[in-house]
Amino acid sequence: MPPLLLTTEPHNLEAERTTIGALLLDPERIVDVAPAVQAEDFYDPTYRKIFEAIRGLYDDRKPIDFVTVAAVLRGDEKIDALGGSAFLAGLASNVPTSAHAAQYAAIIRDKAMHRQLLNAGAAISAFARDEKLTAVEAVEQAEQQILAIARHSQDNKPQHIAELGIESYERYTRLQAADDKTALFGLTTGFRDLDAMLTGLPPGSLVVVAARPSAGKSSLALDMARHAASKQGKNVAVFSLEMTKNEIMDRIVAGFLGVDAWRLKKGQLAQEDFDRMGVLFDQLKNHPLYIDDDPDTTISNLRSKARRQQMEYGLDLLVIDYLQLIEVTDRAAGENRTQQVSHVSRSLKNLARELGCPVIALSQLSRSTEQRSPPIPILSDLRDSGGIEQDADIVLMLYRQSMYNEDCDNPNETDVFVRKNRNGPTGRVTLFFDSAKMSFRDMARD
Repeated sequence: MPPLLLTTEPHNLEAERTTIGALLLDPERIVDVAPAVQAEDFYDPTYRKIFEAIRGLYDDRKPIDFVTVAAVLRGDEKIDALGGSAFLAGLASNVPTSAHAAQYAAIIRDKAMHRQLLNAGAAISAFARDEKLTAVEAVEQAEQQILAIARHSQDNKPQHIAELGIESYERYTRLQAADDKTALFGLTTGFRDLDAMLTGLPPGSLVVVAARPSAGKSSLALDMARHAASKQGKNVAVFSLEMTKNEIMDRIVAGFLGVDAWRLKKGQLAQEDFDRMGVLFDQLKNHPLYIDDDPDTTISNLRSKARRQQMEYGLDLLVIDYLQLIEVTDRAAGENRTQQVSHVSRSLKNLARELGCPVIALSQLSRSTEQRSPPIPILSDLRDSGGIEQDADIVLMLYRQSMYNEDCDNPNETDVFVRKNRNGPTGRVTLFFDSAKMSFRDMARD
């Protein structure tokens, strides 16, 4: 019979002992150690308890030394048996130098992450065997396990204002000297006046485009996606919960060709327009635009696909059409529709921050809009939830007078109201909506 192999979880007791000793020898080193490790990162329960005592004294702004730490731990049978304050003094006396406390702590955190990965592997195996979970839900749970460890691994220290100042000064200088300032805004919408007001779509932001049905919110979002992919070379993903891939493709191709969408779908293009199609499809190979019309509309499925998209291709912009169609399966979200939509908006905001890219989410407006005269939308018209207003960084609301008055003077003009702009002004921008081409464009300067 082969011998049994006994393995222990990854750990480094020498690093744990030396870290505790360094803190007892030089308590001021706690400012280097505290951001790096937590008590649960210690493998040895004795060192874990001592660190908890030291951290508690630090949080309470009390002095840290052999006496104060021993006082906190008095009554602990194991530490008393080891010698109490004399044991603590011995830990300090065997430290080579307290100056390396941060490096010792880094070793502890590294070993703790290895143990967390082992635990995550066991948890993922359990998810795979749990037949109460769907495969998609199991994948979502597995991703959360790994992402939690990844977030813990990031050492995000506060930056001194002087360091930030160097980066900011360079950015301000480029903006000040540039003739075309919108070129430096990052990811832009492609609409002159809207970009001037928003100064681009910030990374990690949730942008809500809201309107009543048929006002053109899908067209506006697709125009932005098309611009980002074709003009800026950005990686863009469109998750459509309402339209099929073919319907989206019809709109995108019509927008690129500048032809009526209905002529394209009916095969009634002019020959010269049809001849340009071959060139267009060759160009599309260079446009990193991805379309998904998966009918699985749960928030967990959307998150999983967005993460995979970013890992495989990169992701600079995510468009979701539309917010109220996203299903909520998380019981913690509640059964009330308002609570569920609030859960979705919070989830999308968190996803934007996690991915580090703007997320454009389309939203329906309630019918209360039409009870006013004129029915110009305001933030309280956001359907099902005030949570959308709270979570969004930018809220754009569309209003076209011709939807309510066919005899108006400017049937193609659409007002885009910037109702919320966390990093800039609010106001109104007017765009021209070509209903035949299902596309927006800037108004002429004259």
